[in-house]
Amino acid sequence: MPTIVKYILVFFISMVPIIELRGAVPIGVTYFGLNEYITLAVCIVGNMIPVPIIYLFARRVLIWGSKLKHGSGIFKWILQKGEKAGKKLTANSKKHGAFIALMLFVGIPLPGTGAWTGTLAASMLDFDFKKTTRAVVLGVLMAGIIMLVISLLAKAGITSISDLV
Repeated sequence: MPTIVKYILVFFISMVPIIELRGAVPIGVTYFGLNEYITLAVCIVGNMIPVPIIYLFARRVLIWGSKLKHGSGIFKWILQKGEKAGKKLTANSKKHGAFIALMLFVGIPLPGTGAWTGTLAASMLDFDFKKTTRAVVLGVLMAGIIMLVISLLAKAGITSISDLV
């Protein structure tokens, strides 16, 4: 597979909810063997593209979808996830401030956190759009660096093991 196709795949993987940059960076670096810095940049851009759309439209679409006669379950589930994340953000923002809380929520690569969930939660809490975007960008950058370090360590470990065999 040509290198450009691998970068395009990693770009699109970083846009997928739940997987996001947290999955795309390791795939690019360890599986595809791509340049780690270009992979990180591509993944950050890919992860950030959905943020304004999520902030501006997701809550409206989810509320509309949760009222549908058929298929409302997934919409309700996502709304509940956003509300739960919003409560977590609210609790943390009392300690650290909303900006720092959102940045850390997005930046620490744990299940259920990330740009999608953080942006949805911020929109549900009516956080300022510009501050939300800045906090999410910094959080995505933080998560990207963490995942890059983990990927490089994994790649070095795999190489060391294969050298022994």
